[in-house]
Amino acid sequence: MKEITIKVDGMVCSGCENRLKNALETINGVVKVMASHETGMVKITFHDELDSSLIEQKIEDIGFTVKKEN
Repeated sequence: MKEITIKVDGMVCSGCENRLKNALETINGVVKVMASHETGMVKITFHDELDSSLIEQKIEDIGFTVKKEN
């Protein structure tokens, strides 16, 4: 299992958290999702064989922005 934390721009309420959580849980291999609009972070636990870029793409596909660290 792997765990990543991603900074997400655009989450402003608990509804955004739920939309993000529900979308990410549809990805085969995602085990657990915890999203917080207060911190702007989402923590995802997933199986090793899942490419994390698929998670980032799903976040972008539903209208949020993945904030990359410089």
